[in-house]
Amino acid sequence: MITRKSAFELNRMRKAGEITAQILSQVASVITPGMTTKELDVLAETAAKEFQVKPAFKGYQGFPASICTSVNEQVVHGIPGPRQLKAGDIVGLDFGVVYKGYYGDAAVTVGVGEVAPKHRRLMTVTREALWQGLNQARAGNRLSAISRAIQDHVEKNGFSVVRDFVG
Repeated sequence: MITRKSAFELNRMRKAGEITAQILSQVASVITPGMTTKELDVLAETAAKEFQVKPAFKGYQGFPASICTSVNEQVVHGIPGPRQLKAGDIVGLDFGVVYKGYYGDAAVTVGVGEVAPKHRRLMTVTREALWQGLNQARAGNRLSAISRAIQDHVEKNGFSVVRDFVG
């Protein structure tokens, strides 16, 4: 059941989301070939401290980092470490914060330097699928309508949804 949020709750949720987006944007903007995924984690954690928020993932069910970094074939929830990013890689960044008891959580995929056309296409279709889903997110519509719009767009373009990691 979906419960209505108060204006207070919505404002806190919005602020958590804004901070999450700002930190993700900061991290994504400095990605260059040669960086390690651990360096991305340090940047995210440092930014969280500057915003006076807690990284939401660190320590959750033993997760050892502030940010998830998934490179190329890694689907989701990659653990940052010594892996160096190379030109042509794509890296998924998944990050969340806790702001005054409210969670923000977002993800973005970034190309490292010039990426192959097949990777650019994946990122384009994914972005389009997000918008297809958002267009279905309206009062009175079912959550399944959002999921269906995303899945239909993805499959129409020759890709598939990873079913083990959808909510």
